[in-house]
This record gives sequence, structure tokens and C-alpha cells, in this order.
Amino acid sequence: MGKSKKVRKKVTKQKHITAAEILGNPDYLAISYGGYRQKSRDIQPTIPQLKEDMKILAAMGIKILRTYNVQLQQAPNLLKAITELKKEDPAFEMYVMLGAWIDCQNAWTDKVPNHEVESEQNVGEIDRAVALAKAYPDIVKIIAVGNEAMVRWATSYFVRPNVILKWINHLQDLKTSGELSKDLWITSSDDFSSWGAGDPSYRCEDLTNLIKAVDYISMHTYPMHNSHYNPAFWVVPENEYEWSDSEKIESVMQRALDFATNQYDGVVNYMKSLGVNKPVHIGETGWATISNEHYGASGSKAADEYKSGRYFQLIRDWSYKAKVSCFYFEAFDEQWKDADNEGGSENHFGLINGKGQAKYAIWNLVDEGVFNGLTRDGKAISKTYNGKKEDLLSEVLVPPLKREVTFNY
Repeated sequence: MGKSKKVRKKVTKQKHITAAEILGNPDYLAISYGGYRQKSRDIQPTIPQLKEDMKILAAMGIKILRTYNVQLQQAPNLLKAITELKKEDPAFEMYVMLGAWIDCQNAWTDKVPNHEVESEQNVGEIDRAVALAKAYPDIVKIIAVGNEAMVRWATSYFVRPNVILKWINHLQDLKTSGELSKDLWITSSDDFSSWGAGDPSYRCEDLTNLIKAVDYISMHTYPMHNSHYNPAFWVVPENEYEWSDSEKIESVMQRALDFATNQYDGVVNYMKSLGVNKPVHIGETGWATISNEHYGASGSKAADEYKSGRYFQLIRDWSYKAKVSCFYFEAFDEQWKDADNEGGSENHFGLINGKGQAKYAIWNLVDEGVFNGLTRDGKAISKTYNGKKEDLLSEVLVPPLKREVTFNY
């Protein structure tokens, strides 16, 4: 009787990759992610819904996600969802920049926020982030301490840099002791001004020490918001008054890109002025497609789907060439953000809307068939405006002429 042949299963080995290798790598596109479908975060996305979203994002070439807190179940469930997808397909790649939310004392209460003292909730948030990073080292590659937690216009919850520095040092100590992987990168994700590139009053010894303590700087820039708050770059200058509408719009979007990249350069230059040289990436930037407030028809006329798509193309092209990771804000519309105001801009930053429709920014991906066979909540990914660009363009508003505004909408 002959010897039986052993059947060998082909095993696909999952590669080990670090934050240092994926950040700034054009092959690892980044995005900010929230999977909430409803008007309240009390209704958490299910693991099947999260897996559905991961397949859509992976089809788009996204391989790094940014989350914002570990107070709720979305982040832990997201890590479970990615783990399941990796078991189903060992070639599946998705990594996470895990956010740990930081507040000041009395944040989000009926009491006056005390910006000099941190919330007692912060220690639990950090502990949860550490536990998840230890449980999912193959997925969690970055921990971000705080989201816009140092910028003073975050009046409900901001803290001073010493609070962020305290927790950054704590996490770096855990890496030194071996409790956390030495390859895990630690940062804070904040407005460009919080990193010393704007108002000089932000510059202080604690900020200098923070810049030295993080593994890289994650900075935010939002030309769309500044079309209202700092509109000098946004209004049509006198020498363009006679241009066609399309020429005016293209010119203003180029200025918007310059506005964003100048803020990026400002952070880099301030960091280097301190004798520090480490990576700087964009933790957030984006453009809403709808607004019934400051950025809509009665305001700066910035928010529409065409301008949003154009900004997405411009910032993606720039970041690709510059080898800067850009966690574009955001993947999907989330209607809980301004639940009482359907037309509020915060509800409309996604590349895909609540109906499962791809917005103009990614119509090309629909044409290329990358979403074939994929659905979101039972709906195939289709184009907004039924793919009719003339209908899209009919709703585009030309920014105000310089002579029409007093820089105070």
C-alpha cells in the first residue's frame, strides 16, 4: 500500500507593518471614519455594517482609518470587524489611528468648563485606548491623544497643552517599558494654530515639549471654514471680476489649496524653528457639500458638491506628491452631528451620503467599477445627481466679489 500524500494548505502570511512605513506612503490612503447612520450615536453601527463600510473603503484604496474616541462601542467593534475581515481574507489590509478623546473639567455639562483642569474621565479614556492597542497590535498603529483639544475655539472642552503632554509622556513611557509596542506612534491631532503656526499666544514651553514628545505632528486645516472666518483668500479679487464663473471658481479653489498648504508649511516651519525635525501629516481637512449656515448661499457660498469634489482632488494630488498622509474628513455623511438641523454643514462632509450615493469627488470610482457587488445598508453605490454633471454644476455658487463684502458675513 502506497504512502498517502499530505495536502498542504497554502498559507498567506500577513505582513508586519509600522506607522513609520504607512504614514506618508502614497499606497496607504487615509480617511476619517464614523459609521453612524442615525441621528443619535445611541444607535451604534453593527459589526456587519462596519464590515460593509470597510469593504467599501478598501475598494477606494483606503488603508488607514482615523477614529475619535473609545468611550462608545464603535471603535472596539471596528477593530473586531477588521479582524473578522482579515480572517476571511488574509490579504485584507486596514489600519487604525485610534483616537482618545480628551476634555477639560465640566465639559459638556451645565457647569462652566474649567480649561485649567482636565476631566476626571480622561484617565479611563487613555486606559481603554491602551487596552485596545495591546489587544489589536496588528491594526492599531497610532494613538491620537485628543481631537482639537488645545484650540481655544473648542470652547466646550479645550485643555491646555500640559494635559496633552502628560498623556503623551505616559504613552511613550509605556512604549519604553515594553507594555506598548515600540512601533506604535503617539500624537495629538489638532488645529494648525494649536501647533504654533498661527496665533503666537499658543506658543509656550509646554507646546515645545509636546512637539518634542510626539512621534509626529497631526495638524488640521479647513479652508472651507475660513471662507467665513478668514475670507481674504476666498473672495474674488478685482482683477478676476471679468472672468467667467468657471474660471473664478477654479481660481478660488486653487487659492483654497494654497491656504491649506501654507498652514501645513507654517506648522513645519515652527517645528523646525525649535530645532525639531519629524514628520507632519494632515489629521483632518475636508469640505462640506451642503450648508444652510455660514458657508451656504447666504454666506460665503463655499459649500456645494462641485467645490467639495474639486478640493478633494486638489488636496489628494498635493498630499500624494508631497508624501503627506491626509486623513480626509470624512468617509460617510453622519447626520447625528447636527441632528436638529438637516442642512447643517457638519452633517455633509462625507464622500458618500446617507443614501449610499457617491458624491462628485468619487464619481470616477463608480465609473471604474470599484464598488461593483458592494452595498451599504442594502443599497448599491450609485452617483449623486444620477451622474449628470450639468445638474451638479447648475447648483454651484460663485464666491462673493471683493467689493460685495466687508469680511464679516
